[in-house]
Amino acid sequence: MNLLLLIIIFTAVGGLLSVLAAAVFLLLPDRHRAAVLPHGISFAIGALLTVAFYGLIPEAFAKVGAEQFQTLSATILAGILGFFVLEKLLIWRHCHSGSCEAHGDEEAHHAHEAHDHSHNHGHGAKSAGALIILGDSIHNFVDGILIAAAFLTDVQLGIVSSLAVAAHEIPQEVGDFAILLESGYSKSKALFYNILASLSTVFGGVLAYYSLEDLHDSLPYFLALAASSFIYIAVADLIPSLHKKTDMKASLEQIALIAAGVLVIGYLHSVVHHFEAAG
Repeated sequence: MNLLLLIIIFTAVGGLLSVLAAAVFLLLPDRHRAAVLPHGISFAIGALLTVAFYGLIPEAFAKVGAEQFQTLSATILAGILGFFVLEKLLIWRHCHSGSCEAHGDEEAHHAHEAHDHSHNHGHGAKSAGALIILGDSIHNFVDGILIAAAFLTDVQLGIVSSLAVAAHEIPQEVGDFAILLESGYSKSKALFYNILASLSTVFGGVLAYYSLEDLHDSLPYFLALAASSFIYIAVADLIPSLHKKTDMKASLEQIALIAAGVLVIGYLHSVVHHFEAAG
């Protein structure tokens, strides 16, 4: 299949379908949604870390000589620190627009288990909604670039990367929906703006396809940045939310679902590789 078409399809999977899945998820009764969401977060952690350490990082190092290993490692480190700074700036901007409660901690933005507080629907809340849409658009655009970079390196890597993006985007989109609804947006408007923001994933992928093909030597560094993004999201934003539950049953469920994310992505990686080799 044409590589550009694959990029368009799988950036849509990572963006648009995650929005629709989140919209369907919001139709569940509150108690069911609260029970299911942490399981999705646990699975996403395993998926993201597996793609980063099993796919992206080994592929990046395989494409450079030993003399570039230190530079590539520094890129991963710089990426993780850079994503921390970017998220800190976004939180700071939310606080200075009077909407700290809408984005006050990791759960409000990524784990999203605290949607039942009451929010002010005035100027501050509307500003929070607008910032969520803008931030989500930028985030999705970057995801599109990273997915395209993975596809330009190896088709199987592109497929598992897009699936990992979808795995962590669904719980994030659920949270974005909740913030928009609590900011005074109707359900139809919240869905419309989230779909609009998700299209930036496809735009980022198409743009990267036409530009990164001419920057072949830079691809390992884009893969390193993709890995640092996945590692940061999993370790800094998702894992802390799991520590809110400390009982043995919940802990064992978390471990089992993280392991399931690892096994599913690892299995998909090997299946796609097998079909690629056979073709």
